Amino acid sequence: MIVDLRSDTFTKPSDDMREAIARAEVGDDVFGEDPTVNRLQEKVSSMLGKEAGLFVASGTMGNQVAVNANTRPGDEIILDSNAHIFFYEAGGPARLSGVQIWPIPGEHGMITAEQVEAAIRPDNVHHPRTRLICLENTHNRAGGTIFPIEEIKRIREVADRHGCRMHLDGARLWNASVATGIPLDEWAAYFDSVSVCFSKGMGAPVGSMIAGDVEFIEEAHRVRKVFGGGMRQAGIIAAGALYAVEHHLDRLADDHRNARQLAEALVELPGLSIDLESVQTNILFMEVEGSGSPAEETMERLKEKEILVLALGTNRIRAVTHLDIPEGGIESAIEGFRKVFLSR
Repeated sequence: MIVDLRSDTFTKPSDDMREAIARAEVGDDVFGEDPTVNRLQEKVSSMLGKEAGLFVASGTMGNQVAVNANTRPGDEIILDSNAHIFFYEAGGPARLSGVQIWPIPGEHGMITAEQVEAAIRPDNVHHPRTRLICLENTHNRAGGTIFPIEEIKRIREVADRHGCRMHLDGARLWNASVATGIPLDEWAAYFDSVSVCFSKGMGAPVGSMIAGDVEFIEEAHRVRKVFGGGMRQAGIIAAGALYAVEHHLDRLADDHRNARQLAEALVELPGLSIDLESVQTNILFMEVEGSGSPAEETMERLKEKEILVLALGTNRIRAVTHLDIPEGGIESAIEGFRKVFLSR
């Protein structure tokens, strides 16, 4: 039995999801005439408490469209130094929108209102204009941590005082909502734009969405066209996303329980360190002791036991739980880790 813990992007569409995709009613989405895309946009924007939504190919595209639509060339955006937009999107803000980034070192991916206020540029001809503040919830590189909503409120107050807009990279906002019980629209209320992803824990094969007011989405639609994101009969893939929203949201709690079970079973293994406080949703980071490339070596040894994880750097391993973990898979993963670490 292979247990693939590399990422929640490795999920495959279920048989029922494939059936929904096969039956999808389609039209030309560039003309706004794909009924399945329209249903998805209306449903998810309503869940987020926003006026309108726009279906896009990926989370990176959603974030980059939002950055462009919220800024002008020469502006500056503020975010955490480990944010996905800064770390994993290939310099998109500079390349696509002509804006520069001020990365702030956060703790577990969280930056504070005081840090944000200190980073906002004064009105001076020598400085770029601080235009946008980007937060990430849950935070990927911090291990799926949840951004405290009270701190988000405080950052919003800072943004309002300085005339800044706010964007939420909510690729895994679904996880934050399920883990806390705080509704999606309450999380999203403090942001001018929000992106969410359907192809991670939600289990759809493709797609993300951005949401905001009508004026913002009109501009985002233009930007999506510039970026090559007009996908014509996109209802075929939107159907998978719509199925995921309607059937896979509440079950994210299973992924959170599985990640916690895995972390608590592995934390006592010699040569392996886990910060249990950071295991809040479905992502688990582990630090492996040793010289050379211990993370890579551990990844290969686990692979021999049909346990797939991801080495990130010299000492760090990531494991992510998701809906395609087979029955008994967490127990198999625990046993595989034990065999590897107790035999070192």
